[in-house]
Amino acid sequence: MDFQTNFNPEKPYVMHIDLNSCFAMVEQQANPLLRNKPVAVAAYATSSGCILAASYEAKRLGVKTGMRVKEGRLLCPSLIVLPPDAPKYRDVHLKLRKVLSSYTNDFVPRSIDEFVLNLKDYPVSAKGMTNIGLEIKKRIKKEVGDYLTVSVGISTNRFLAKTACSLHKPDGLEEINKDNFESVFSKLNLVDLCGIKARNASRLMGMGIYSVSQFYDSPIWKLKAAFSSIAGYYWWVRLHGFEIDDVEWGRRSYGNSYSLPKPFKSPKDLSPILAKLSEKTGFRLRKAGYKVQGVHLALLFKDHTYWHKGLKLPHPIFDSRDIFKTAFRLMCKSPLPKPVANIAVSCFNLTKKDTLQLNLFENIEKKKELVSAVDNINKRWGHFVVAQGGMLETSDYVPDRIAFGGVKELEEITTD
Repeated sequence: MDFQTNFNPEKPYVMHIDLNSCFAMVEQQANPLLRNKPVAVAAYATSSGCILAASYEAKRLGVKTGMRVKEGRLLCPSLIVLPPDAPKYRDVHLKLRKVLSSYTNDFVPRSIDEFVLNLKDYPVSAKGMTNIGLEIKKRIKKEVGDYLTVSVGISTNRFLAKTACSLHKPDGLEEINKDNFESVFSKLNLVDLCGIKARNASRLMGMGIYSVSQFYDSPIWKLKAAFSSIAGYYWWVRLHGFEIDDVEWGRRSYGNSYSLPKPFKSPKDLSPILAKLSEKTGFRLRKAGYKVQGVHLALLFKDHTYWHKGLKLPHPIFDSRDIFKTAFRLMCKSPLPKPVANIAVSCFNLTKKDTLQLNLFENIEKKKELVSAVDNINKRWGHFVVAQGGMLETSDYVPDRIAFGGVKELEEITTD
């Protein structure tokens, strides 16, 4: 592309929308008694539990995502700690999608609480991007939840729209364009840019680039030298307002993990949890039309040591039971018995081939029909209505949860 050296002269048409303090604010929306109080959603309410989200009342007192519950309560003794409630978050996500879909079909959920809208050439853009942003804010309060707030960023590419979105949180609205980019850049530090943390900032400083304004003014050759790769060119494109981040990379793996509420040491104790993780992983990859030729198991022990091992398979598999068998064989090679804090199962080497290797000892076609029938039952009546017998002891383990970035499953829900 032959880019101009100045800022992209096009009118901004990309909008980034971020639901502020997602999990915590959804809880406050659902329960009015929690409003205007310090609230945190944590994986576990115990002192060692990790805080997943904090309300702005809690954030103002120093409570942060990733902090332990014990640390949060030291900063804020009145902190209200709640467990995750995945159905609530899914419901809000899907309602947000419904609102946004009325403006454009070209929108992408970047995570459960973030969306990117492309309004270029859509008639609604005639209203003006700022007016659309204000309208979306009002509709979310009316149609999704009166206590929910979103921050809106507008610019000529995804990166700068996200940057604009972060400028005035919570409940902000900002635009970065050819008329104000210099003013906005002059007020930012290098580490305020998404993707520039201490290490990348050090690289830039090594080339005499100490501010975002200098970052913008630097020639491509200097940025390539700073990053020692083509990434320098990509940064030049982003900062000058042109799009470089609209590429959707293909899925490389599927997996699920679980942090144990208490340590387990033996394969016998871990086996039911491993079976449930395998079932969840298998259901997701089959729903997306994949088979796999590799299984990976990772264990994080209580003493903070880590073990993992993957196995490439000679033929593709699709049945959750086969995933479990492979993962269990891998677990038997691990340094157990040691107290396990976290367990993760993933599948790699994805394929969508329709043909499968015939087997002398089992009927592959019958197996496909059986697995498909079980999936249809679970899809209609709820996960794990029909499941492996070894999972019967896991009612208190591997609860229904959703990650901030777990939008793939939510996208599937809208098409059911």
